[in-house]
Amino acid sequence: MATTVNVKLSRSNRIYRSYEPVEGKIVIKSPTSISHQGIRLSVNGSVNLQVRGGSAGVIESFYGVIKPIHIVKKTIEVRSSGKFASGTTEIPFSVNLKEDGEPIAEKFYETFHGTNINIQYLLTADIPRGYLYKPLSATMEFIIESGRVDLPERPIPPEMVIFYITQDTQRHPLLPEIKAGGFRVTGKIATQCSLEDPLSGELTVEASSVPITSIDIHLLRVESIIVGERIVTETSLIQSTQIADGDVCRNMTLPIYVLLPRLLMCPSVFAGPFSVEFKVCITITFKSNLAKGQPKSDPTAPRLWMALERLPLELVRTKRDQFSC
Repeated sequence: MATTVNVKLSRSNRIYRSYEPVEGKIVIKSPTSISHQGIRLSVNGSVNLQVRGGSAGVIESFYGVIKPIHIVKKTIEVRSSGKFASGTTEIPFSVNLKEDGEPIAEKFYETFHGTNINIQYLLTADIPRGYLYKPLSATMEFIIESGRVDLPERPIPPEMVIFYITQDTQRHPLLPEIKAGGFRVTGKIATQCSLEDPLSGELTVEASSVPITSIDIHLLRVESIIVGERIVTETSLIQSTQIADGDVCRNMTLPIYVLLPRLLMCPSVFAGPFSVEFKVCITITFKSNLAKGQPKSDPTAPRLWMALERLPLELVRTKRDQFSC
């Protein structure tokens, strides 16, 4: 059996705030006793930005990966050089992300995994063993959420916005039978809500001359990065939720209830070199033979047999959210 090393955190959900110490243990399993030259634990938090060729011009595509924004970077010595006995060795650790009075170069943004923007915090344990032996190393990601001081008090009621969708509100062409016969869908949906609460609202199909096959709610992220003198923005799909399958009854209220995926969403961020925003897209798909032969690549792309409504979605974290972790 080969020697292995793992980093285990004290919290199973791996969620910490910037003012809390990150605690856990380094677990070494070895079939024989081994010597080492000390154990170092590194904390690295950064905003990693990249611009893909498809979302930028020719000049911007040469930038590729932009220099990351460092949030925290420190290394501590957990144990001095010595020897591990055979079997399992557990070494506890505790590291403060920031000290009292320590200047902070960047705000501790919340963990986020997007298409072009990744906000990530990593713990890495390194155990060098000299020139003749391969060093041991293990990395564990932990999740940062906003601290209490930065958060608004509860309750924050969701801000509901009334919407209506008709053939006249569409900016793309529709099939003649859909445009001529007309349709009207009304409802209300939250455009500001807490990350721990579901996206809620309601929708009613008041009229439609063409049968409806599906009504879906799509969550979108909008990532913007400053590259040179330009702002490169890309919108991508996070998740889709179907709230109606088939031709729904007219004038019947349908509830909207969508759970938000944690790692793929964060509080809306407007920083200097980048921003992370979110939108909700309501799509209504009408019955059409044209739809059967089309690939389902982007469910929010305008189609002749679809009606769309996009609304901004502001996500916030509240003090109540912290106690649910």
